Amino acid sequence: MSETVPTPFDIRLMNICAAALLTAFVIALLAALLSGAANHPVFAIGAVAVTGDVTHNNAVTLRANVLPKLSGSTLTIDLARAKQAFEAVPWVRQAVVRREFPNRIKVVLQEHRAVAFWGAEGDSKMLNNFGEVFEANVGEVENEALPRLSGPTGQEPQVLAMAGLLAPQFELLDLQLEQLELTGRGSWIARLDNGAAVELGRGSDADVVERTARFLRTLTQVTSRYKRRPDAVDSADLRHPDGYALRLRGVSTLAAAGQKN
Repeated sequence: MSETVPTPFDIRLMNICAAALLTAFVIALLAALLSGAANHPVFAIGAVAVTGDVTHNNAVTLRANVLPKLSGSTLTIDLARAKQAFEAVPWVRQAVVRREFPNRIKVVLQEHRAVAFWGAEGDSKMLNNFGEVFEANVGEVENEALPRLSGPTGQEPQVLAMAGLLAPQFELLDLQLEQLELTGRGSWIARLDNGAAVELGRGSDADVVERTARFLRTLTQVTSRYKRRPDAVDSADLRHPDGYALRLRGVSTLAAAGQKN
């Protein structure tokens, strides 16, 4: 019976070193091949195809703003950085960037849809339909009659939602909601297209909406007593528990109207 003779240590060490060298050689060879392929002219970015929302941007503006920030080939381009570069362009809300081999980059854009101005008068910030703040050239806004909304940072979606609830109510009396402010103390103030300021008070959204609806249901009746129309309202204060205070243009009396009206 033969006995297995253990491999001498120096032989085993030599085999390990040989295997390590072979592995390193293969890795280096693969790296060289990949590097050569990545830099091969066939993979050089030859075109950037842009689809989706391009109302406020065109090929010229995108090329000027984005292409200088792109580097590498279709194999090596950093898609996350390319995405950031496109989303830094004014009006662009979201960009999806994909490789199209061998030498194209495809970009699908979603632009902001401005639904309101945000902040103090003259501020260039706007809100999109998701309640997100963005900045762009206000001169490019198609609808110049957008309302101006304001409130504490982080409350943009709430203010936008409230404006959407209140605006239709005022429109029933041919009054347009031009501004809506949520103060730091949680009180709502509306300003109308006739210049009237309406203190809507505090409370839940449902409370404020119901208080406003009650005010508007009785407004025509109250203003007609003074031979005025609803658009003669100069100011109103709905913070009274049993009614509201009303000031009409051309009428010096401060009228209080309760729920019975």
